[in-house]
Amino acid sequence: MDRKWWTLIAVLVGVFMLLLDITIVNVALPSIQKDLNSSFSDLQWVVDAYALSLASTLLVSGSVADLIGRRRVFTIGLVLFSLASLGCGLVHTPLHLNLFRALQGIGGGMMFATSLALIAQAFQGRERGIAFGAFGAVVGASVAIGPVLGGILTDAFSWQAVFLVNIPVGIGAVALTLRKVAESRDPNPAGVDLPGAVTLTGSLFFLIFALVRGNAEGWGSTKIVGFLATSVVLLALFVAIELRREHPLFDLTLLRKPAFLGASLAAFCLSASMFSMFLYLTLYLQGVLDYSPLEAGLRFLPLSLLSFLVGPVAGRLSERLPVRWLMGGGLLVVSLGLLLMHGVSPGDDWTTLLAGFIVAGVGIGFVNPPLASTAIGVVEQRRSGMASGVNTTFRQVGLATGIAALGAVFQHRIDSVVTHSLAGTPGAARAGQFSEAVAAGAGDRAAAGAPAPIRGQLTDLAHHAFISGMNTLLIITVVVALVGAIGTAILVRPRDFVAHGPAAPDPEPAAQEPAVA
Repeated sequence: MDRKWWTLIAVLVGVFMLLLDITIVNVALPSIQKDLNSSFSDLQWVVDAYALSLASTLLVSGSVADLIGRRRVFTIGLVLFSLASLGCGLVHTPLHLNLFRALQGIGGGMMFATSLALIAQAFQGRERGIAFGAFGAVVGASVAIGPVLGGILTDAFSWQAVFLVNIPVGIGAVALTLRKVAESRDPNPAGVDLPGAVTLTGSLFFLIFALVRGNAEGWGSTKIVGFLATSVVLLALFVAIELRREHPLFDLTLLRKPAFLGASLAAFCLSASMFSMFLYLTLYLQGVLDYSPLEAGLRFLPLSLLSFLVGPVAGRLSERLPVRWLMGGGLLVVSLGLLLMHGVSPGDDWTTLLAGFIVAGVGIGFVNPPLASTAIGVVEQRRSGMASGVNTTFRQVGLATGIAALGAVFQHRIDSVVTHSLAGTPGAARAGQFSEAVAAGAGDRAAAGAPAPIRGQLTDLAHHAFISGMNTLLIITVVVALVGAIGTAILVRPRDFVAHGPAAPDPEPAAQEPAVA
């Protein structure tokens, strides 16, 4: 086989692994909680540590790769991702799991930042379009099969298997990359913006930490107020640094173009709404409805498969319809899907969510392809790499902040319901502990440890409190998706497309922003 096709295989294997780990872990979270006795904030960090480190690493990895070699950075990312996966599978505490998840995210960011450059280097002409089409298909497939594969591995083996499966795949990908992928680098590298990378990462970390720990520490506590203030200061420093650098990590002038700002808003809102809800929907399916990991993963199929199948249709429609209406309309459909999921009651089956899953899946499918092309199509060709990276960063930041912010509301709502219900009873003194267990999807197990006469009442309370919190989050995410829909429809203007035509962007850049959370 020609060397370029081996290059494509190596890149696709790496990208498949890193994107799969965004979705495959969700259905394993209840098993992780039970085995490691994780708190609700621990579960949030399982997702947030990965998304946050991937977002923080993505842009700087591209600069490093231009300097020392793209194959080298891709290989280092593969090795780090594989070793971190091994660490995730061997840990015995939530803290260690989340530290290794952060390392996974760093490795994933290194692979993601260099994957498309390696493909572009190996392919030319029509074959390049074929290669990027394969890239897009693998991206969609990884998102679609993640919940089911996670359920199969967790049910058949254990939650550790969702991480350990990466080891043999990673070893094969490293060997293939070293043997078949050619090295390349930028002959005129711009250098690495370390001050920008440090201040952006620090700002995001302190913000997420404050959101995750706000309820436990108290929103007016010195620690939380200090963390929020530090986040703001670091963000201000990041902006000041980027505006003064000749070759910034994040070219903030891109946001002056309304269409690019609209695409960034759409990426953020999609992740902060629908994709952030996956954590809470998973905990509901397994913690309240008592489905196994595989049963829960199968129930996400209507959503994930429809988003995968509708994507190519949206891609073809973008040649005939303004992308602002496809993206804005898609987010409006996502908002409607979330609204249809609202109103769950104790005693309902998962089919209560089915209409919402179907509608939201269609909406996601309509957003992703035009979002990908818009992020690239409104900037000059020379800036397309940064534009793609920035859009992906907005996706991951939306996921991390969405999960953290929704978690703060979720915990508060559950605590309010439980505290009110247990007021004046012998269980009032342990209301906080019970609330924490309910939020983590372990309310039934906590109720099972209570005296027999009140066990049934506590189980009912756990379900009621969890569902009340989830319904609250669904309303919030409806609003977030709606804001994204309106903002996108207003900001994305046909006259802003400069690198390509507004309706038919070049297939290569379109692939640079895959359809992921």
